[in-house]
Amino acid sequence: MRFALALFSVCLVLASAPLQAEELPETPTSVPAVTAPGTHAPESFADLAASLSPAVVNISSTQKTEALENLPDMPHFPPGSPFEDFFEDFMDRHGGPNGMPATPPTSLGSGFIIDGTNGYIVTNNHVIEDADEVRVTFSDDSTREATLVGRDEKTDIAVLQVETDTPLPAVPFGNSDHLRVGDWVLAIGNPFGLGGTVTAGIVSARQRNIHAGPYDDFIQTDASINRGNSGGPMFNLAGEVIGINTAIYSPSGGSVGIGFAIPSSLAEPVIRQLISFGHTRRGWMGVRIQAVTDEIADSLGLTESQGALIASVTKDGPADKAGLVAGDIILSFDAQTISEMRTLPRIVAETPIGKEARVEYWRNGKKAQATVTIGELEKAEESGLLDAAARKTESETGLTIEQVGMTLGTLSDSARAEYDISKTVEGVLILKIDPQSEAAEKGLLPGDVILEINQKAVTTPVAAGEIIRKAEKSGRSSLLLLVDRDGDVRFVALKLAKK
Repeated sequence: MRFALALFSVCLVLASAPLQAEELPETPTSVPAVTAPGTHAPESFADLAASLSPAVVNISSTQKTEALENLPDMPHFPPGSPFEDFFEDFMDRHGGPNGMPATPPTSLGSGFIIDGTNGYIVTNNHVIEDADEVRVTFSDDSTREATLVGRDEKTDIAVLQVETDTPLPAVPFGNSDHLRVGDWVLAIGNPFGLGGTVTAGIVSARQRNIHAGPYDDFIQTDASINRGNSGGPMFNLAGEVIGINTAIYSPSGGSVGIGFAIPSSLAEPVIRQLISFGHTRRGWMGVRIQAVTDEIADSLGLTESQGALIASVTKDGPADKAGLVAGDIILSFDAQTISEMRTLPRIVAETPIGKEARVEYWRNGKKAQATVTIGELEKAEESGLLDAAARKTESETGLTIEQVGMTLGTLSDSARAEYDISKTVEGVLILKIDPQSEAAEKGLLPGDVILEINQKAVTTPVAAGEIIRKAEKSGRSSLLLLVDRDGDVRFVALKLAKK
């Protein structure tokens, strides 16, 4: 008992005595936020939305469709006959007196004014693609016809212009490179044709590749973006445009919190070129590239998988003249490190035409350097250099189109001999079929020839891929293929695989 009392007293003394050693730091009740200037969330976005909304417009693009051809003349019926009313209604809906439908189809999108004095408006290319007339509706509900200044399919950007006597409200571009994941953003657009709608969210991710084009570098956001938001602006809290709302990921077609915007750092140079020249002027190197996998890096003596592997070089192109060959791995271009393959096309495209760029590459287990004089991509496309290079590569390895699970090739003489295909058959050859694809389920086989896709004749894999890409971007969920097998021609419908 005495021992227990003594021990209890010692415990009391220790409990009440001050700590002799260094005291432990107090646990903070909250973590201080590190926020860039101008990104603190306000109590309300109302003031910002009110100041920005007048510069956001609605875009309606009208496509005139030709009247149905070879319609028989309207038969004559006695006055008052019910058949007379029926045929008159049919002709009005399908032909009309001027050979045009009474109500042309209209698609709605969004845009924003970047130059109020000259009336320049930015939107997505797919909003106005194939349009015969484009009309812009402003925040005060006034509407004006717009003319197309220029468009770029590769980045899905278009610039319009409207005539104006007084300056229009405009918004400036900001630097999307300063964005951080978690920053607040506002999206303003025209979802479902409802009119100006404001949504808020954060930057969910940066530098997303959604396989929409060769220069994918999207900002991902959870701000609600729906159909009709396409072409509308994404703002930071300083009221600057840091993105162009372009795409959503959605199994249902509605917003599920995964939207994508073209960053301003990519869009702004394209827009300047479209205004200045009416088209883009991109740098061109003349190579086809692929990713460097761990296995490729190991086989070539690289310590890590980095850079862009040259798969083929365009004859007489800039890279060919500089001495680069297939199998070289480009490690840096114009003093910019190429950490992964997809960064090279954008860097080259933004390089001034005619500039001598220093290229560091890996060959035979060591680094080497070359100087490449940058060419113009558009001129190479016009001259057919790219098509020739593509045809050569496709004839050797084929073009894989993931959306349909097939690899397509050209109908060369050797291919015709191998699969016993008549010289009168024109189309693209199926080289491989993904066994898990719907194409395999529908019975398509290597050696089959695709004559048409969506009732359009195809003769090259590039043309086939372009038709499929346009169908996918227009929202179509399936394709109609006309396929030849040993002279037996049939239609096959395939669903487009969702990305």
